[in-house]
Amino acid sequence: MDPDSIRTGKRVPHGGESDRDLLDFSANTNPRTPDGVADVYADALEESRRYPDDDYPEFRAAAAAFVGCEPDRVIPTPGGLAAIRLAMEVTLEPGDEALVPYPSFGEYAREVELQGATPRFVRYDELCEIGPTVLEASALAVICTPNNPTGDAIDSDALEAFAARCADAGTTLLIDEAFLGFTDRSSAAELERENVVVARSLTKLFGLPGLRAGFAVASGEQRDALATARRTWSLGTPAARVGAHCLRRDEFVRDTRERVAGERERMREALERRFEVHESVAPYLLCDVGDRDASAVIDDARAAGVTIRDATTFRALDSHIRVAVKHRAANDRLLAALGVRDDEDDSRETER
Repeated sequence: MDPDSIRTGKRVPHGGESDRDLLDFSANTNPRTPDGVADVYADALEESRRYPDDDYPEFRAAAAAFVGCEPDRVIPTPGGLAAIRLAMEVTLEPGDEALVPYPSFGEYAREVELQGATPRFVRYDELCEIGPTVLEASALAVICTPNNPTGDAIDSDALEAFAARCADAGTTLLIDEAFLGFTDRSSAAELERENVVVARSLTKLFGLPGLRAGFAVASGEQRDALATARRTWSLGTPAARVGAHCLRRDEFVRDTRERVAGERERMREALERRFEVHESVAPYLLCDVGDRDASAVIDDARAAGVTIRDATTFRALDSHIRVAVKHRAANDRLLAALGVRDDEDDSRETER
């Protein structure tokens, strides 16, 4: 990291609500966790009297099976953001330039700057069309799929073609798949390209954001660099054990994907009564409030007991909110707080 950049750096706003009396729709985490997590955690806590096995064989095997790669390509990290930072630490030097999508996750630009490099912002849906001259001048390109906060995912063929073009230009491609597990799309880990690093988060899909478990996937020299640079004992024993347990819960993942898909469509139809809603395959919906004041919409929802994400903190968004997709009862409370659930909805529920 670059010391001067650290001294001038700033924190990035995120979702998440500390007031437990409010229903939190500002953070995109699963409201449910797999069965057995508490027992696995309790057993792992007892094992925490010793240092964890720094090879993490069980966790790496479960992660590899989940994304479709070999276990030796998995680099355990304490969360997806830690995988992103690790990839940037081994790729960027002061003075480098990195292609960063917008509107997208604000930590990308911050992490680039902490390395003393410069983010070059590109529309997230135009990034794969960047020409060779710009690519050759960039040490790193970042892709978020599904993109946060818009929720749309990049076509796999387009992503593979872009990865090949990055390789030709000598550019490392970092692909953040934090929310891909909510879809049935294949991971870019299957590409097995030496210029590609995939970052994954466990904590959103499995509803355990405080656990801090994730991993990176890479190949060749890039994999060796990440493995060398990662911190020793980078995952605590509880995170490693619970993470491996969750990654093997295939039925839970299937049920979650079906619930999110169904509820997302139901919510979108209701929200479109009042807002313009972006198409999404993710567990969240981006809404343009139009000529309304986004902060007033947020304050009204909060007064009704629900907190939602102020999406105007994302680059180039000035009239937007983002709402998570949770389970039906909670989603109904959100829709009521936003004034888009009416008596007709209630009567349809009664008929069921």
